[in-house]
Amino acid sequence: MLNYSWLILLFPAAGAVINAFWGRRLGRRGVAVVANLAVLAALIMALIMAAGVRSLPAAAHGRYELTLWQWIGVGDLQVDLALLIDPLSVVMALVVTGVGFIIHLYAATYMKLDDEHHPLDARRYARFFVYLNFFILMMLTLVLANNFLQLYVGWEGVGLASYLLIGFWFHKPSAAEAGKKAFIVNRIGDFGLALAIMWLFFLFGKSAGSLGFHDLFAQLETLSAQNSPALVGITLLLLLAATGKSAQIPLFVWLPDAMEGPSPVSALIHAATMVTAGVYMIARTHPLYEMTPASMTAVAWIGGLTALLAASIALVQTDLKRILAYSTISQLGYMFLGVGVGAYAAGIFHLTTHAFYKALLFLAAGSVMHALHGELNIDRMGGLRAKLPRTYAQFLIGAAALAGLPLLAGFWSKDEILYITYQKNMPLYIIGLFTAFLTAFYSFRAVFRAFHGAPRDHHLHDHAAEQPAGMTRPLWVLAAGALFAGLIGIPAAVGGLFGVEHSHLLEAWLHPVFANVQTPHLPAWWELGLLGASSLIALAGLGLAYARYVRQAGWALRLQRLFSPVQPLLEHKYWIDEIYMAAIVTPLRRLARFFYTFGDQTVIEGAVNGLGRVTAGAGVAVARLQSGVVGLYALSLLLGAVGLLGFFLLFG
Repeated sequence: MLNYSWLILLFPAAGAVINAFWGRRLGRRGVAVVANLAVLAALIMALIMAAGVRSLPAAAHGRYELTLWQWIGVGDLQVDLALLIDPLSVVMALVVTGVGFIIHLYAATYMKLDDEHHPLDARRYARFFVYLNFFILMMLTLVLANNFLQLYVGWEGVGLASYLLIGFWFHKPSAAEAGKKAFIVNRIGDFGLALAIMWLFFLFGKSAGSLGFHDLFAQLETLSAQNSPALVGITLLLLLAATGKSAQIPLFVWLPDAMEGPSPVSALIHAATMVTAGVYMIARTHPLYEMTPASMTAVAWIGGLTALLAASIALVQTDLKRILAYSTISQLGYMFLGVGVGAYAAGIFHLTTHAFYKALLFLAAGSVMHALHGELNIDRMGGLRAKLPRTYAQFLIGAAALAGLPLLAGFWSKDEILYITYQKNMPLYIIGLFTAFLTAFYSFRAVFRAFHGAPRDHHLHDHAAEQPAGMTRPLWVLAAGALFAGLIGIPAAVGGLFGVEHSHLLEAWLHPVFANVQTPHLPAWWELGLLGASSLIALAGLGLAYARYVRQAGWALRLQRLFSPVQPLLEHKYWIDEIYMAAIVTPLRRLARFFYTFGDQTVIEGAVNGLGRVTAGAGVAVARLQSGVVGLYALSLLLGAVGLLGFFLLFG
């Protein structure tokens, strides 16, 4: 059964190729059918792979490696193109193909009209779905890789796909700039990954010839204490790569601008692909991090601080998609916090639940944008609950899951991270708990500002209408995931209340991958108390948002005025973009301008043009000798002969 797992890569590749070469002939409907069937087939294959992993014998430890062919054979470097099929890669494949399929279904209707509500021609429509299928292909290549080099190919592939999709509306300068920004910022992290891979190869020598995860990790116990600094350096370089791809401090600045892409792109990047790659890579390479506690601490603190920073910025954003973008950065921070404290299964659990409710929120925001003819400013909305009832219900479910309201998917996964953080790092637990309060507040701020109250722009409100079934129906699947996906990770303390011995199904599924990781556990009553604290925090954030934006309570308004001095700081996003521009971008531009004016124009062009002028001058001088007078030519020959004769007589 698992011998045919390579088909999961073939299907999206075939979809991209068919639409690239024959998309214009197929028309929009045919293109959408091909693209959707390609991802659906990949999803079915992922389900078959899950069944195959479940049926593996105990001796296999849940791991199956499928070698396709020898890829590189140069000296000690012998790398096969192979797939690693284990519980972790299967979970990632299911998330990528499952949520990706829903996004493809939604996009089939959404992309019939572009951002300006002009019909897309067949060529551009086909190109969009080629990019989407290519994105799925590269993400699957990344998560199913059995070695670092193949992971790097997928890593770079999703970076290319994101550049193409973010800048899809390249006729808009903002979209073109956003695509370039995403590509350039990610190149910084990608450079870290490349260095880490090379360092691993030279550290392990011939034993690292395959660069396979299993081969390298099996050699860790043979390393001496003097290799510890090298491992710290490698894991920090991997962390640098993860901060770029997963938009963490200091490389998170590209993700908010990625909202310039179509809403299906935002959902795909934020929910099922790309930004989760960094979390996955740290979880996959956890044996390296387990040997470097300092690097794990760095991962946890970067995650916790990023979660807090992004949540605080989201408090004052008025663009609906940017609110969700900063919430993604914040939720990714929770995932980094989880894997940084050794809660790898909890981090993957939150990655899974987040895929459902974040895709739901972005696609619902896309429905709002279409209904309002491209408007995303929540200050111009209001009263949309009656005009867009299905979209409102879907957005509300997604916001409730994001806020971590009790019993919803986001509640279970976020609380598990906080539960283990409480035992490992109390300051980070306090940061995570406070961030949860901010998350609940800004989530329902978006709900109340957009859908409740009186319309603030009557023209937009009067012309708003619910979107077609092709856009709203697929979202109910995501809404079900936002409501119930958390049931795969119910804590043991809660399961014990109902007599369920093994309630955390995902943790049990991932156990073969993280079997060597010891997860601490508190008494059941203590864990239930922490669950209660998380519930109260989420409800408090909801209550404050309701008091401020629905009831307009006086105490809530006074509280807002109390914190008004920090509002400019948050509105300008801590001036981080400006700092980067002043400290990095502008000096680099000046340096480039110097090299252009002095190095290129003065030195290189001066040398080339000078040589040309010398050659031209010499040609003019020689041309003057060509007078056409035969007697002068004869005299020249005579003088030349006399000169040669004299030379040989004197020196011969």
